[in-house]
Amino acid sequence: MIVREIRAHVPSEDVQLREKLINTVAVMSIDREETAFDAIVIGSGISGGWAAKELCEKGLSTLVLERGRKMEHITDYPKETEAWQMPHRGQMTRDQRGRRSQSQGYALTESNQDFFADDLEQPFDQVKPYTWVRGNQVGGRSLMWGRQTYRFSDLDFEANASDGHGVDWPIRYRDIAPWYSYVEKFVGVSGSMEGLPQLPDGEFLPPMELNVLEKLMAVSISKAFPERRLIIGRVANLTQAIHGRGPCQFRDRCHFGCAFAGYFSSNSATLPAAAATGRLTLRPDSVVTCILYDKESRRASGVRVVDAHTQEVRDYRARVIFLNASTLATAQILLNSVSEQFPNGLGNSSDQVGRNVMDHHCGQGVFARLERHGDRTTFGRRPNGFYIPRFRNLGDTTRRKEFLRGYGIQGSANRWFDNPLEGVGAAFKEKLRVAGPWSVWMHTFGEVLPHEQNRVTLNRSKPDKWGVPRLKVDCEYRENELAMMKDIIATRQELISCIGATEEISWDEVSAPGASIHEMGTARMGRDPRTSVLNSWNQMHDVKNVFITDGSCMTSSGCQNPSLTYMALTARACNYAVEELKRGNL
Repeated sequence: MIVREIRAHVPSEDVQLREKLINTVAVMSIDREETAFDAIVIGSGISGGWAAKELCEKGLSTLVLERGRKMEHITDYPKETEAWQMPHRGQMTRDQRGRRSQSQGYALTESNQDFFADDLEQPFDQVKPYTWVRGNQVGGRSLMWGRQTYRFSDLDFEANASDGHGVDWPIRYRDIAPWYSYVEKFVGVSGSMEGLPQLPDGEFLPPMELNVLEKLMAVSISKAFPERRLIIGRVANLTQAIHGRGPCQFRDRCHFGCAFAGYFSSNSATLPAAAATGRLTLRPDSVVTCILYDKESRRASGVRVVDAHTQEVRDYRARVIFLNASTLATAQILLNSVSEQFPNGLGNSSDQVGRNVMDHHCGQGVFARLERHGDRTTFGRRPNGFYIPRFRNLGDTTRRKEFLRGYGIQGSANRWFDNPLEGVGAAFKEKLRVAGPWSVWMHTFGEVLPHEQNRVTLNRSKPDKWGVPRLKVDCEYRENELAMMKDIIATRQELISCIGATEEISWDEVSAPGASIHEMGTARMGRDPRTSVLNSWNQMHDVKNVFITDGSCMTSSGCQNPSLTYMALTARACNYAVEELKRGNL
């Protein structure tokens, strides 16, 4: 009722005010006393926000539990200060960098550091080096994600079956394609139609434009290497206003949270849509310790929550549960949900919960300069770059005997300003206005194969401050990934040479898993309950009213940024779950 009044009386052009009021209604619902709901969603990030929207819009009273703090769209975003206005010029201090995983976040600044969970406050154990970047607030990492949105193809969904690594996906591209379209129309993805079988086209807003040097690079690369295509990135930044959001202002300030709702986040899009139904209850500062299991019905009955501040324990009940806490946190909750039926963790009869951790390896990159187009420069701050889709192992002509699968390349070209390190007065200021040469940087995301020994377990001798056993991560890159990295270095040099650039800086270190912030795979989908956790609908084989649609459900990793796939799988699973509820099967 209140949301309808807001929409009726607040002018549609006053987007910021409408969004603020609607979000306030959502957060006001925290004070409701109900403990029984139709559905519970654990996590409010990219997939959790989608689960909330879909379940609420389909008529279910839905409780969203978020372990992090309250974060309202616009109101609670950090002040967008410029670097020179900050005590440390926007950089992190040595002490702040000591919070190791947090410091690896590409978008981390002095101003928005509270978006990132702190390892010192929320520790985890590492058998081998691992980077776990977490965002513990309403909206999770949807507030600081890179926004690159690519579909998987059957090249990805058939990969495990083709080369024998991992288990076969229980779905194919045709099963998820309509759901890709469904979420793209709501998210707002700008991009170009390219007709590439390994990177299916989608429902795009008008693409951003490659700049003059990137266009030159695209021509040079395609002439030298016909199988390689440089295209504009497909990004969840709005080049046109949709659904009362945006458009993007081309400020490249996305990592502060966007008051214009110029990019997709749970806070600006899915959670307000869920709240508009009047069926959403949002409870931040709620640490889920376990999912409760009823052996009589052989169903999950609810969840147990510890208040992050008061340590109060409360149980909530629901008919269906969506677990979207993010890959590693989801495994932690499942492994800690022990019962007589599941002594090793909820739905873990296959012993696959916590196994097959994957991330994209990303340690190889380059920064180079080009002495061309000195009379041209760029305008604005395009929050996007170019993309060179996978071109290895697509068929016989692109087959590499050294490794399986492939990688994609992301980057951008810019004309930086040659800022002198020293100077004073008018002459010094004038030098700051002179643009330097063009430069280009590139880095890769390479596919990681599923491996059972890349896993997470619980350290029950070290509980955290809420009584949940610490997560212990044992994960490393293996032979196939290391061989692929060598090919990436050679490819990088080929590309730099063919565009006539001079290499300035390169980095070839093997980054720790997790650094891409694309962790996935701890509760994989599969056809056989003996070797997988979820079926083709993201439904647990063992516990039919529990669905998992965050990164943990992934059966293989592809080399594309995976968030769009999480969103599509979530919408698809929600539709199935509601239909099953109507049939009385849950």
